[in-house]
Amino acid sequence: MRIAQIAPLFEAVPPKLYGGTERVVSFLTDELVALGHDVTLFASGDSITTARLEPVWPRALRLDPSVRDTIAPHMMAMELVSQHAASFDILHCHLDYWPFSLFSRQSVPFVTTLHGRLDLPEIRPMFELFPDAPVVSISDSQREPLPEANFVATVLHGLPAELLTPLPGSQFASELGTPIRPAYLAFLGRICPEKRVDRAIRIARRVGIPLKIAAKVDRVDREYFEAEIRPMLDGSGVELVGEIGDADKAAFLSGAAALLMPIDWPEPFGLVMIEAMACGTPTIAFDRGSVREVIDEGVSGFIVRDEDEAVTAVEHAVRLPRARVRTCFDQRFTARRMALDYLSVYRSLGAAGRAPLRAIG
Repeated sequence: MRIAQIAPLFEAVPPKLYGGTERVVSFLTDELVALGHDVTLFASGDSITTARLEPVWPRALRLDPSVRDTIAPHMMAMELVSQHAASFDILHCHLDYWPFSLFSRQSVPFVTTLHGRLDLPEIRPMFELFPDAPVVSISDSQREPLPEANFVATVLHGLPAELLTPLPGSQFASELGTPIRPAYLAFLGRICPEKRVDRAIRIARRVGIPLKIAAKVDRVDREYFEAEIRPMLDGSGVELVGEIGDADKAAFLSGAAALLMPIDWPEPFGLVMIEAMACGTPTIAFDRGSVREVIDEGVSGFIVRDEDEAVTAVEHAVRLPRARVRTCFDQRFTARRMALDYLSVYRSLGAAGRAPLRAIG
């Protein structure tokens, strides 16, 4: 198939550091190429891919201080794709509702993966205006606020099988099938109110295990970090590592007794859970959003309701066989499985066919 992948421009594909959506686009694009498809990636010019790269903007917008209007480059991206739409069998966009208007007015099938939360009231009118726009959810729970949207599939994320692997020779892990010494607990991602790193700090202190925080702080969350989190970083068993990339994740996660994910929002997917799983590291996650669709209770981690349950879960997590955690990843969350799922979506949309919307008036 001739496939166009349209990525956000905020980060490179894959991101140099943090960036969930762009990372998934990278894994999917390269896996589709490996399966023999003709793929073109519309992304920032500093992206690295095995597909044909169409650079819409020279570099990732987050790393380009000269850019003040980030919407304009994205509008350019969608117009560029639309002008070349006839060259493709399917257009796969990762910009939420942004392509609905333009892409609905041409005849090439398109689909949008919704990577963000759908419980914001201001986005509902967009889906009411374009009720036929085909969309893919990244978990079934993500759909709950907008059940009327035209969901054509749920495709759970996946990672390349060898991107992150357990490191049995690390300082903290012995044989994969035996418990590890609880050297530290890990928190990975962003420091923001909905991710609740404050809970992670309290949980770690209650069980007496150090916590390492590998996370970024966006400008919009800086005030929250300074007011709520920095005072908790008083040197007593909590280390702020900062942002890390894929090259550092295997060591960071393999050395952890468990990943803490004490979220306080309807997480659409939670890529960190399967990153930990790939490293053989169990996750202790609060029961919100997609968590029950990702974690196999008592096998790849534990699902808890509050901090008390999380403290108890740490004691059990350190005894989980690490090899079984990795097996869960191999069975459910590889990039190959994700790519095959999306190919089924593409073929279904292509077989159904579609005509452009008629202009009103």
